[in-house]
Order: sequence, then structure tokens, then C-alpha cells
Amino acid sequence: MSPPQWVKDLKPSGPQGTELIEAERKKSNINVEKLSNFLFTKEVLERQEYILKILQADKIFDKSNNYFDGRVDRFKTSLARAKRLRQLQVKHNWSEEEYHVANDLISEPTPYGLHSTMYLTTLRGQGTPEQHKLFLEPAENYKAIGCYAQTELGHGSNVRGLETTATWNPEDKTFILHSPHLTASKWWIGSLGRTANHAVVMAQLIIAGKPYGPHPFVLQIRDMKTHEPLEGVYVGDIGPKFGYNTMDNGFLLLNHVKIPHINMLAKFSRVDPETNKYVKPSSPSLIYGTLTWVRSTIVLQSGGVLARGVTIATRYAAVRRQFQDRDSGPDAAGENQVINYTMVQYRLLPLLAATFALHFTGKAMMGLYQDNQARMQQNSANVSDSNRGAGPEELNSGSDLLADLHATSCGLKALGSTTAAEGLEVCRRACGGHGYSSFSGIGTCK
Repeated sequence: MSPPQWVKDLKPSGPQGTELIEAERKKSNINVEKLSNFLFTKEVLERQEYILKILQADKIFDKSNNYFDGRVDRFKTSLARAKRLRQLQVKHNWSEEEYHVANDLISEPTPYGLHSTMYLTTLRGQGTPEQHKLFLEPAENYKAIGCYAQTELGHGSNVRGLETTATWNPEDKTFILHSPHLTASKWWIGSLGRTANHAVVMAQLIIAGKPYGPHPFVLQIRDMKTHEPLEGVYVGDIGPKFGYNTMDNGFLLLNHVKIPHINMLAKFSRVDPETNKYVKPSSPSLIYGTLTWVRSTIVLQSGGVLARGVTIATRYAAVRRQFQDRDSGPDAAGENQVINYTMVQYRLLPLLAATFALHFTGKAMMGLYQDNQARMQQNSANVSDSNRGAGPEELNSGSDLLADLHATSCGLKALGSTTAAEGLEVCRRACGGHGYSSFSGIGTCK
């Protein structure tokens, strides 16, 4: 219901919020344009502005109903947005990076999110040329939609403890994927609940009764025409969550599902179908490349979401006015701006600094990941396990540095996400009762 005109004509009792914001900006000697270019580069910002105009011209990306729709409607809208994004990518010939810029501008996870990141990244990084032809090309053309199924109901961070098994069958040269326990349920897997028809399943490789640790296997989980689960596959949505409800996080249980030999991603390790022997990678860390990539991106994303919350809270504190000093004279300009209270500055300014720290740490992590990917490409075919030493100075430096990156990204993921989550709560509280409203925009940052 639109408000009557007399309501529209009402003004705040004190200065307008826009006036207060403008006054605060004039007090600063920071060149915002130079700072923005330093953080993101001028080229990236211009590209972002170009893509933003395209999205704003399309009604499907209108966010006005985001806070009013229920989960079912929000998911349907998000799916429509994801499909439209893909159409725009083809229409405007966007690169993978430009597609991710558009995805970020929507400000919500889409059902294709895990396909365009973890699934494609795993196929590219872990697959052989033959597997790229078979699995990657259809996925890049969105003829097959995939996800990355690693986390289980009983195991998250402890990847070595995963319970899903992939048993080599030498008789017909196949792998048998199986969930031996309830806790082996793949759980929290993005894009799995309703969208994906394929999955990279991380499962414990077993040959002749001997376990060889978790390895990636490509599995079709739904019929390509009917979208119904295939035989032996029990898959679905895990239900409503505190947030992230535009993403269909799902579960997956498998009952002795056979897949061909080619479905084990074999760039770094494989099972020889002739000898039935395991050919191990130069370093076990190579198998966890996707996980390391995701952790590195989370560090950067943590800085982004915290920056959004801090921006909202700081601008609110500049506009919000509460209490007047007893000693102020009759000519005082009304109540004090909340941002001038020391305790508010004490809460918000360290978080502002943290956004910069997380931003540059995240960029450094992504650069380190890309450098290590290039080094592994060179080293993986030439080094044997006997060359491995205790540290990064020995011959197989690429894989050892990946192990370091694996440990560093693991720690920084925890630190970054905790800093962001706790910081957003501080921002919400700094906005008083208004911070509790969905319209504050802080709640959707989490």
C-alpha cells in the first residue's frame, strides 16, 4: 500500500540524513576514487559498472520483493535469475570472471553457484584431457549441472574421515559408490537439493579391501530428461536454514551405485585397469586442490560481506542522532550524531580496518593458489614420492607448498569467517532496533 501524500511530505525533525552523510564526507581527506582503484583496479570497477547497468535493465533482478517472498518463491526466483545470468553470459560473451562479477552483484547465492565454481574448478583441476571432453565440456555449456559433494553428516573438516566408499571392481572395471552408514550422507552440498544432475563425489577409494583415502568421482545423480533420481540414489533438499535460502543445499545417499573406470578423476592419481593397482599422486595434497581453492575464496569473501555490513552501520551512525549534551548551549545543533560517541567508534572502526586486512589477505591467498597450480602442472608428471622431504626446499616444491597453502587457507578460512560473522553482529547491534529489520540489509550479509 502506497502512503498518502501527507505522509510523503513529512521530513525528519532534524537535519536530513543525506545532509549529514555529505557533511561527514567533506570532513575526509581520502580520495575515494584512488582508494577504490587501489583496492579493485579501475578496469574491474568499470567492468562492474557496465555489468550492473545490464542487470538493472532486466526486471528479473529487481530486489524489491526479496524480503517478502517465502523460501519456495525465493528459490524459484533465484533459479530464474541464475538461468537469466547464463543467458546474459552467452549474449554478451562474458568471461568466467565477468560472470562471477554479475553473480556477486545479485547479492545472493544462486542455485548454479556451486556448478560455476566448485564443480567446474574440480573438473578442470583434477580431470584428464579425456575427462575434460567427457565431463567438462558439457558442464561449461550448462548441458550438465553439477555440484561438489564432499561434506558428510558425520564429517566436515576431517576429510580423511569421510565414510562414503568407492570400491574398485576388477571383474567389470567399475567403481561401486556406497553410503555404508547414515553419517555417510553427503550433507550441506550446495546445488544438490534440487538443481544438479551430476556431482563430484569425494569417496574413500578401496582396492582389494585396502583403503587409499578420499578421491573424486563423477556421478550422474538424476535423469537428464525427467530430473528424477537414478536407481540407488537418494537425494533431496535439507530444508530451511537461518540464511542462504536461495541455495538448495542438499543431501545424498548411495546404495551400491556402479560407475565406469573413466569416472574417477585421474589427473594426479588413478587405478590401472589392467593391473588393478593404485597409481598414487606425487603428493596426497594434490587431491584437495578444490577444497584449498574454496577456502582461499572464503577469506576474500569474508572481507567483502563484512565491508558491506560496516558500510551500512557506519552510514547509519552518521545519520542517527541520540541525546544532547547537558552543557550544550541554546544554540547547539540538536542531538549528537551516534558516530561521535567513542564507544560506537570503538566498535566499528576496528571492523573497518579488518575489512582491508581480509581483502588483501584474500587476494594474496588467491595469488598463492594460482601460483601453486602452475607449479604443480610442471612438477606432478616428473616427481616421484621418494623425492619428498620435510619442507618446501626439496625437489617436489609444488606439492609441498600446496600442503602449506592447504594449512594456511584452513586457518584463515576459520579466522576470516569468524571475524566477519561476529563483526556483522556488532554492526547489527550498532544500528539499534533498526538493525534487527531485514531492511537494514545486514542480516542477508551473514
